[in-house]
Amino acid sequence: MNLEEWKSQIKRGTLEFCILLLIQRKPRYGYELISQLERWPMVATKESTIYPLLRRLLKEGCLDSFWQETTQGLPPRKYYSMTQQGRAYLEEMSAQWRELSQAIAAMEQGGDEDDGQAVE
Repeated sequence: MNLEEWKSQIKRGTLEFCILLLIQRKPRYGYELISQLERWPMVATKESTIYPLLRRLLKEGCLDSFWQETTQGLPPRKYYSMTQQGRAYLEEMSAQWRELSQAIAAMEQGGDEDDGQAVE
């Protein structure tokens, strides 16, 4: 496996988490999410990736959507907001992310030595 393929796998596995993190703060529309994600090249994505993911999260009950008129005379935008089910899912994802991050940090610091602590 090359580095680009590895990065693609990481992105694929974390993009849903990143989208939910952004939407939890305030309702957002698709292009706004794409623009926000571009701030972090590791998770930057395209319309062909984000819209199917948003549709799936809607179908699964993690998100709601609503249309809102714009003030600039542009067509209405479809905004996505977090549901209670989405918030619960995000909380679970955050807990798993912290656990994974802690495990990796421990390994980076030489945590592979048997120090008598249980490993789950």
